[in-house]
Amino acid sequence: MRLNKNNIVYHELIGLFVEVLSHSDPTLVGRRGLIVDETLNTIVIVDSKSRKLVRIPKHYGVFQFFLPSNVWVTIDGTLLYGRPEDRLKKMGK
Repeated sequence: MRLNKNNIVYHELIGLFVEVLSHSDPTLVGRRGLIVDETLNTIVIVDSKSRKLVRIPKHYGVFQFFLPSNVWVTIDGTLLYGRPEDRLKKMGK
């Protein structure tokens, strides 16, 4: 299944470009970069300005993802909570 705005919450996020639109930690708002790792609670990006790794909690933020189809999609981080492999398993259900 191709990645699109309707199924992004079930897909692998590594490799996507993301921007933090809002977050409980104000220092993370506006951060953008490429997702290089994902865990149950966090995503890790290479910050596009500092080129440093930044770990961002999923649960407390709103994120905007740039999809390969040249579309921006806004997702509440609570929808992304969980292990990536568990979200992938839910895709077919």
